[in-house]
This record gives sequence, structure tokens and C-alpha cells, in this order.
Amino acid sequence: MSEQEHAEGREDGDEARLDGLRERVSARGEEALGRIAQDLLENPWVNSALAAAFEARGKASQAQEVAMDFLNLPSAAQIERLTRRVRSVSQRLEAIEDALSRLEDALEGTPLGIATRLDAIEQQLADAKRMLAGLAATQPQAVSPAQERLRVEVSQRSPGPGSET
Repeated sequence: MSEQEHAEGREDGDEARLDGLRERVSARGEEALGRIAQDLLENPWVNSALAAAFEARGKASQAQEVAMDFLNLPSAAQIERLTRRVRSVSQRLEAIEDALSRLEDALEGTPLGIATRLDAIEQQLADAKRMLAGLAATQPQAVSPAQERLRVEVSQRSPGPGSET
């Protein structure tokens, strides 16, 4: 075995020992902290001190709310509720604005399209009117006004050959 392989083997062994040592120290530390916490919770003085601290915190919170109400100032919870409501209203308003914008775009396109179409129809009608006027001017009248009411009299039929009168 070369010196380098021997040195690498030693380093691997050292790391394994260090990892094992860390795990043991960590496990013992966790056990010690768990025992200390358990002992503290079981101690009546510590337990009563914690209970008193939580009770004092609750009373201080209530006193703060009463003072804030007396001064007509909102509490943090009220401000949070108001913030949520404002966000909700803002989102609804944005949705309404988007819908109105889409409706406005649709309405803007429709009258313009209708107006353009009506202009085209009016132009076609004017062109047709001009064409008809031009045709009427260039065409001779097929029937004179005097001939319009000409009556055609039906002549009596003369008897044909072989008929008896």
C-alpha cells in the first residue's frame, strides 16, 4: 500500500470518527435539553410563572384594545380585516373595469362598422341613381305619352271561307 492510499484511508477513518462523535454529542445535547425542559415544566414555580405571564399578556392585550377603542383607533386585527376587504374590493373593481373596457371596445367597433357600412350603401344608392338618370337621358322613349292610353279596338272578324253567315 502506498503512502497516499494509507493517508486517504486515515482521512476516511478520521471523518467517520468525527461524524460518530458529532452524532453522539448531538444526541446527548438533545437529551439534556429535553430533560431540562421537562424539569422546568414540572417545577411548580416555573409553571405558575408561565401561567402568570400568559395571563398578564392577555390582560395587557385587553387593556390595549380598550385604550385603542377609547381613543377611537383601530386595532391591528381590525386593520388587517380592513386591508383584506380593500384588496377584495380592489380586485372586484379591476374585474369590473376590465369588463367595461371590453364592452367599450366592442361598442366602439360596432358603430364605426355600421357607419362605414351605411356610407357604402348610400354611395351605392347614389351611383345607382346617377346610372338610372343617365340611362333615362340617353334612351329614346319607347312609347310616347300620347300612345300610352291608345285604345285598340277589336275589329269584327270577317267570316272565313266555308263559314256560313
